[in-house]
Amino acid sequence: MSAQAKTIAILTAKPQKEAELEALLRTLQVASRQEPGNLRWDLWRDHDNDSRFFLDELYRDDDAVVAHRTSPHFQHYLSRIPDLAERLSVTGHAIDAA
Repeated sequence: MSAQAKTIAILTAKPQKEAELEALLRTLQVASRQEPGNLRWDLWRDHDNDSRFFLDELYRDDDAVVAHRTSPHFQHYLSRIPDLAERLSVTGHAIDAA
């Protein structure tokens, strides 16, 4: 069995696009949480910058990440993001303490 995979994304809305970005992210949240390989999918807003959002995602394994990224709802999200926000996303695996 492969390790769980964590994705963290930071999105900063373009000027006047905060509400539209938040609506898109809320829609993505609902659909992503229904994926069989999704273990957690949380949406956060920065305390100091209302235009910055954080996505905190946990998947069963790398195959679940691939399934998420090829899903229609994720592809729709990707198609809209360039007009709405700057995006940084990283995916990794836990490092166990020895």
